[in-house]
Amino acid sequence: MGNGTSIGRVRGLGSSHHGAHHWLATRLTAVGNLVLIPYLLVSLALLPGYDYQAVHSWLAQPVPATALVLIFINTFYHARLGVQVMLEDYVHEDAGKIAAWLFVNIVPFAGAAFGIVSVIRIALGGA
Repeated sequence: MGNGTSIGRVRGLGSSHHGAHHWLATRLTAVGNLVLIPYLLVSLALLPGYDYQAVHSWLAQPVPATALVLIFINTFYHARLGVQVMLEDYVHEDAGKIAAWLFVNIVPFAGAAFGIVSVIRIALGGA
C-alpha cells in the first residue's frame, strides 16, 4: 500500500458496512408504501361521499386511523432516507452540510408528528 495517493491509503480497508442497513431500510419502507398507499386510495375511493362528515367518521375508525399513522411514519422516514443519500452525495461544504443535516432531520420528524397528532385527535374524538 502506498502512502502518496488517495487510492493507496484506502486500498485494502474494505467496506465500512453501513450501506447495507440503509439500502435495506429504503427497500422495506418502499414495500410498506406499496401496501399502505393503495389501501388509502381504495379506502377513500369507496367512501360514500367526500364531505367533512364522511371523511371524519371514516378516519375515526381504528383501522383507517392506524393505517394513516403508519403511512405518515413510513412515508416520512422513506423520504428522509432518500434526501439523506442526496445530501451525502452532493453537499460538500461544512456550513451547508450542517444546515442540510438539521433540515433533513427536523422537517420529516415535524411533518410526521403533526400528521400523527392530527389523526389521533380525530380518532379519539378531540377534533
